[in-house]
Amino acid sequence: MGLFGSGGHDTVSRTHIDNPDATMVLATALRSLISRDLLEPARRPLLFFCIGTDRSTGDSLGPLTGTRLLNLGVDEGRVWGTLDTPVHAANLQVALEKAQTAFRNPYIVAIDACLGRLENVGTVTANRGPLRPGTGVSKTLPQVGHAHVTGIVNVGGYMEYMVLQNTRLCLVMRMAEVIATALASATRDFIEASVAFGIAERLAATRWDSRD
Repeated sequence: MGLFGSGGHDTVSRTHIDNPDATMVLATALRSLISRDLLEPARRPLLFFCIGTDRSTGDSLGPLTGTRLLNLGVDEGRVWGTLDTPVHAANLQVALEKAQTAFRNPYIVAIDACLGRLENVGTVTANRGPLRPGTGVSKTLPQVGHAHVTGIVNVGGYMEYMVLQNTRLCLVMRMAEVIATALASATRDFIEASVAFGIAERLAATRWDSRD
């Protein structure tokens, strides 16, 4: 799971992990993208759907990114998909339903691996619009997110499952580090705003109850 086509959505940024400024480039693009889409960040919780499985090296980009987000201090309630609790083809629909139930009108950023051309392996993109997981391996899965980040982990076009199994872990881990660090940096202000708003809402509800 976790391989998809472009879906016709806008690519906001494209950078290679060998670029010394890759994290900054990606973070700047994500901050700009989310700022345009998320007009009231305090009122919409920001969630990360890190899609993939730890059973396949190439498809572990999402879970690795999710785990790294936790290590960077992102609240676990905002991170869906880690090495311990991956979100993949078998449970994606259920995870989306749970997120929609647990959070009111969440803004979702999806993260996933994909296959591409040889010259693009190691490239990370930030894109506007939902992720379409499974397209590259002929699976029909629900679209995910309002924006998405993808990492080209290997070459596509032939024996995709075998290619994923033979993807270098070193490359995937480097990509996960760049993506997670960029996401944490780009979304810090949005998360703080929604946390503050949530606290204010709870305090207001408490004061209201005390007057009854």
